[in-house]
Amino acid sequence: MIGESGCKTSVFRIREAGGRNATVLENGILRILADDLGGMIPELSYTQGTGCINAHWIPWFRANSGEAFSDQVHGSFWKGNLLYNIAGNFPCFPNFGPGHTIEGVNMPPHGWTANLKWNYLRSGFDEETGSIWSLSEMNITDSVFPLSFKKIDLLIPEHAVHYSSLRVKNRKKAAIEINAAWHNTLGPPFLCPGCRISAAAKFWASPPPGGEFDATTRLVPGAEFVSLSEVPLAKGGRVDLSRVPPPVGSTDFITGLIPPHSRFGWSALVNPNLKMAYICFFPGPKNAAGDDIILYFNNLWMQYGGRPFTPWASYEGGADLSYCLGTENSVSAFAYGLEYARKVKKVLGAPATVPIPGEGEKTLRYGTLFAPYIGNILSEGINSVEYEENAVIAAGRGSYSRFRADPDFIQLKKIEKLTALPIKNPFGADPQR
Repeated sequence: MIGESGCKTSVFRIREAGGRNATVLENGILRILADDLGGMIPELSYTQGTGCINAHWIPWFRANSGEAFSDQVHGSFWKGNLLYNIAGNFPCFPNFGPGHTIEGVNMPPHGWTANLKWNYLRSGFDEETGSIWSLSEMNITDSVFPLSFKKIDLLIPEHAVHYSSLRVKNRKKAAIEINAAWHNTLGPPFLCPGCRISAAAKFWASPPPGGEFDATTRLVPGAEFVSLSEVPLAKGGRVDLSRVPPPVGSTDFITGLIPPHSRFGWSALVNPNLKMAYICFFPGPKNAAGDDIILYFNNLWMQYGGRPFTPWASYEGGADLSYCLGTENSVSAFAYGLEYARKVKKVLGAPATVPIPGEGEKTLRYGTLFAPYIGNILSEGINSVEYEENAVIAAGRGSYSRFRADPDFIQLKKIEKLTALPIKNPFGADPQR
């Protein structure tokens, strides 16, 4: 397919490593691989010459046997279905954090959207813009959480951005309080020592004691601070978390409050050697429309070698072989789960849950940009991210980089309306390669 820009685009279905059904979308610049299982995006790659570079984390322990997870067979090593299949970025609804029982319901880690299979419905090509998209859905039959999810993955010609729309519908009469998050996770070769971390948040906190990071963190639990460059260490002194280190034997997590006056929410990682930027963006609290899910928090999950147990290590007590960084964004209470979020209600003054009204719906619209920049403008990190019509603008040292984008999600909203109609799949049967 050729869009009006002349850029070649395609969307097709495959069975990827591990026997997982998936959809590939590519626009000549960017390629994404979206698994049906858990909505995982193990590949978000940018074309370079005749090759490409993938920004996303693919764990060494990700199962590729083709066997479905069995607690009896695989549980002792992987500890659960999520880690058996985890990769790249994925949506976390209605839970952000560990598995637990809530209102008598067994809630899996990071929610059903990260663990169950999405039902692929159809793909499409917008002739006016040359955009390509894929539509999937998931319906939860539980009587306590009767939620329906509809997910759109979208690429626009000449945009190095993966656009995502996730609509949550509540099928019961009473409102349901949920967590909502996008779990972007970066890995080598894009992630490496010396990369720079930036985010919209101006005020940060480490989780209070009592969670999964107690035994792995090097930070003071329950600390609050205003800069990523001076974060208090448990053993004294401070550390600059904005600079990615080599594996240091810790696994840390912090949460930052996106200012309530922000028109735009964002988080970013810059690789100054590759001169490439990875930027997540979404509507800020000030600009959010009535149907928007507002993400109040930037989260940094810094998996730098602090888990000497399986599946992170190859045996209990062994070396943690996993090196990755989560630039996650959420409405949650740290990563402590939905029950905890409902209990504390707020973190750093902002809501820890989002209400989905009775017999109503809300939508999270989200962009993930991965593109090169010129010179050294962003090499020391990103100071701010703003937008104008058809562009995302990242300010760095003394100047800025302008990336072609649709920050108002106009095309995504158009596809949302289009896919709400009972239209025929323009490809007929599922497109295959």
